[in-house]
Amino acid sequence: MAGLETSLNPAKNIDYGSTRAVSPQRGYNNEDAEIVHELENRDLARGLKQRHIQMIAIAGAIGTGLFLGLGSSIATAGPLGSLLGYLFVGSIVCAVQFSLGEVTALFPVTGSFVRQAEIFVDPALAFAIGWNVVYGAFISVPSEISAAVVLIQYWNETVNPAVWVTVLIVVSVLVAVIFIGIYGEVEFFFALLKILLVIGIIIMGLVIDLGGVPGQPRLGFHYWKTPGPFVEYIATGSWGRFLGFWAVMSNAVYSFAGVESLAMAAAETKNPRQNIPKACKRVFARLTIFYVLAILIVGMLVSSDDDRLSNESGTAAQSPFVIAASDAGIKAIPSIVNAVVLTSAWSASNQSILAGTRTLYGLALKGHAPKFFLWTTPYGIPYMCVALQVTFSFLSYMCVSNEALTVFYWFVDLTAAGVLISWITIALNHIRLMKALKKQGISPTELPWHNFWTPYGSWFALVACIIILLTGGFTVFTEGNWNPSSFVSSYLDIPLVLVVYGGYKLIRNTNFVSLEEIPIRQAIEAARNDPDNVPIKVTGWERFNILWG
Repeated sequence: MAGLETSLNPAKNIDYGSTRAVSPQRGYNNEDAEIVHELENRDLARGLKQRHIQMIAIAGAIGTGLFLGLGSSIATAGPLGSLLGYLFVGSIVCAVQFSLGEVTALFPVTGSFVRQAEIFVDPALAFAIGWNVVYGAFISVPSEISAAVVLIQYWNETVNPAVWVTVLIVVSVLVAVIFIGIYGEVEFFFALLKILLVIGIIIMGLVIDLGGVPGQPRLGFHYWKTPGPFVEYIATGSWGRFLGFWAVMSNAVYSFAGVESLAMAAAETKNPRQNIPKACKRVFARLTIFYVLAILIVGMLVSSDDDRLSNESGTAAQSPFVIAASDAGIKAIPSIVNAVVLTSAWSASNQSILAGTRTLYGLALKGHAPKFFLWTTPYGIPYMCVALQVTFSFLSYMCVSNEALTVFYWFVDLTAAGVLISWITIALNHIRLMKALKKQGISPTELPWHNFWTPYGSWFALVACIIILLTGGFTVFTEGNWNPSSFVSSYLDIPLVLVVYGGYKLIRNTNFVSLEEIPIRQAIEAARNDPDNVPIKVTGWERFNILWG
């Protein structure tokens, strides 16, 4: 029972005052620094394998943005405009993922880029970004549960929505408190379902487009010619076509949202210095291929001026793939798509739970959250973090009232910019790492994982994300399109983060971490001496695995 007593009552046996890696008044203390905290190594279970973290990230990024949201992108920018928009954001995701992989291979800590911001930039930034991530993740859980209820009502509208909310909350809590390895298997299964559906609908789209359905003509690139590859948005001419392309950016960013979460549970991942960089490298490639192929097929199947693309039912009825299948006389597709989108909503909720609880645990490790959030079960689950998440889940009952649901989704939109803020932080951490390497006279080749082009990629991602963040709500500034709620939802998160950052900095009198203080040499030595840090050998049938290998 000693292990149980220690895990459930950590205050009895742990000196929390020993967390000396960061002094709130100063930057990172090189002398006392701990790369991976003692509590992470002892209380958290390394139950996630490389295939788990890859598929968790894929499960979070393949969801309503792909199955339901591509239609609105086609309607806004046209088939070529939307394709270019997703390719551009895909290049940003590539830079962000490689930056995240390099930094995490050196500092594989719970909370990922939030904890790393404390090491490379400023404890105040870690505090502000961390609580922004926690808030965004926890508020996403009731959002996804509410979306799942809407999807269920596609088949059955007679049962009170509160029943489905209760069932989904209970199941989500059960998944959140079980052993992390079982959580990984659950998300692995749902991610596999989604990948198979994506492959299936891409093949179906090609068959329909090439005239493989009896009685249906060959479409080819007909809709690229009529009504055309671009759509004029707000303005006319070349400027209007550019604005259509730029308006897709926000949709594309939020479609890829979640890819950064694969490193959140680094301390619960087996051989994280090898597995997480490998996952970062592969996840962006797979997601970009899926999204680019999907939007290419949608642009070939559905006209950008089809009124059905503006359907906002939240069910399979608004999916461009369902529209194309219905036109081709394939009747089974709507229910199949709705069922997989339902699993997408639920697995996205699980991913938000993982990101939110592990970020909160990381904040508590550094004194940015109450210490009781460090309490874990004998199986390594931070159950007090999960308990806080459960209280947010009860907001899902607002979907029982349509009016309350409208207010709630407006509230959720306030966190939308948080995705870009997280990506900006990841790029900034990597830029600071490169500068510290140069300042300390250490070659980047000594890092556990490095690519020659990433210093340029992180600058590209930083600048591109800032521009998209500042222009995400540009439509409200155009004539006749002012909308107070859209303005607030697009931009409120920016001053919120700045106020929290500035307030913490003033109260705790924190300093920016100097490049000399960043403990890179110590981290490199820790990586070299890590017995788990060995190259991953793929043998047998796994050599032919293209999904998560």
